Amino acid sequence: MELSGTNFRLYNKRLGITLIFVLLMALSACTRGTAETPGEQVETSDGATAGGVEEVTSGEVGDTKAERVGTLRVAMQPIVNIDPIAISSDSEVLVANHVYDYLIDIDSLSNPVPRLATEWKTSEDGLTYTLELAEGVTWHDGSPFSAQDVVWTFDRLRTTEGTPTFDLYSNITGVEATGGLEVTFTLANPNPFFLYDLSDNHALILKAGTTDADTTFNGTGPFKVKNYSPEDRIEMVANEDYFVLGQPRLAGVDIIFFNDDAAAVEALRGGQIDLAMRMSTALFSSLQDVPGITTSSIPTNGFDLIRLRSDRAPGNDPRVIQALKLATDREAILNVVQQGYGALGNDSPIGPLYDAYHDETAIPPARDVEAARALLAEAGYADGMKITLHTPDTGGRPDLAAVLKEQWAEVGVDVEISVEPESVYYGDDGWLEVDLGITGWGSRPYPQFYLDVMLVSGAKWNESHFSDAEFDALAATAGTTLDEEERIKAYSDIQHLLIERGPIIIPYYFAQFGAISDNFSGLSLNAFAGRTDFRPVRFVGN
Repeated sequence: MELSGTNFRLYNKRLGITLIFVLLMALSACTRGTAETPGEQVETSDGATAGGVEEVTSGEVGDTKAERVGTLRVAMQPIVNIDPIAISSDSEVLVANHVYDYLIDIDSLSNPVPRLATEWKTSEDGLTYTLELAEGVTWHDGSPFSAQDVVWTFDRLRTTEGTPTFDLYSNITGVEATGGLEVTFTLANPNPFFLYDLSDNHALILKAGTTDADTTFNGTGPFKVKNYSPEDRIEMVANEDYFVLGQPRLAGVDIIFFNDDAAAVEALRGGQIDLAMRMSTALFSSLQDVPGITTSSIPTNGFDLIRLRSDRAPGNDPRVIQALKLATDREAILNVVQQGYGALGNDSPIGPLYDAYHDETAIPPARDVEAARALLAEAGYADGMKITLHTPDTGGRPDLAAVLKEQWAEVGVDVEISVEPESVYYGDDGWLEVDLGITGWGSRPYPQFYLDVMLVSGAKWNESHFSDAEFDALAATAGTTLDEEERIKAYSDIQHLLIERGPIIIPYYFAQFGAISDNFSGLSLNAFAGRTDFRPVRFVGN
């Protein structure tokens, strides 16, 4: 197994969210994570485990810097946002993830692992987190990294209104540099998922005082931007002064922009690119057994969500969304759109990968065409209803829209499909305004994220404009209680509530697909494609 930092000890190879919660709440415990590469690996080996509290250190991978050779050419959608505070798409996160660094990363087993933060400890009351920072870190402009950069970054993230992090970090009452390489966070209320929040996609550390993050790239990350052509590609070269010795192993990474997934896969076949990570199931299947290409897939909690705005007609009548739910055959969609990859959805973002939090008894009602027709008639649509379904053009979302059009036609819903480039769909937050839309939500290591940013009243990305006092109370309990049984019960109640009256349909949790040239090794897919780590990838071809 290729390490992203030093040879850390893994507290528990199967450590999941529940055990992490216990560890984080251990009184005055000093918690330190692993630096293993996220995702299932092409090359694997068993990790060591040790009982008790983790005791690891951060530092060097090896005695000397690894030889850096080869440029990995990656196909992704074009990027729109550059400033980490505004990024949202997989491609934007992927670029930022390699130009900048997070304090904490999350591995494939949902463990917090070191990046700029080498170790951390939690106060007895769960309100104070103190993080020690890596030594010898410099910005791409050559200036030294310090705790003040972390303070400035998080003050910006938590005070900039209109951003998703404004809500996410509203529980932070103070961020203080308690040493040159030590930072302390103080919370208003306990948050058992705080380390996960520190690893949010937007929480990349910027140099204090940065004013041009939307036009330039000055990070501490493993690669430096050499050239950015918004219509074509972004070219990056290895940061020779990266603070983790031996990383990165590549001489460079080129992110080449493709608006069409089929074109990207064809470019992979033809040798014009080396890696494609986002594609429909049909495209992925077409790459099986192609000479010179290695394919892999991993389960995720990512999902394609169909939602109806609940604050205006027709979605302000609960009978309409209930009719659409009854008109939807989720198992057929899983088999047709995902070809059996992934898992059946239950109209909740709390999927089966969350183990204790996923309630297997929370099952949406079976498809019932007559009941759906009756509900629509009661809502005033006895003669049918016309509506436009908006969807981005990536993955299997256009296919999902096509299947929904067929299924819903049987209950009298005439769907017009509007397929838009992903960069346009999410650009300027237009996706939040349409009445009916499909949104691809990437996998996150803990379920509370989805509740807080997409479903609680007034949340930044509450695309359905859902507002339910009982839901809000349950979400608040789940996100703050120190009683694990109480959290499990709250998550169970949330799943049943969303089936009963939620404005969303989640037909499946999708798998993550990847296909890479045999000229490279060491790639590990991440459940959220944009968080895939290229630092350990090696060029092994001619």
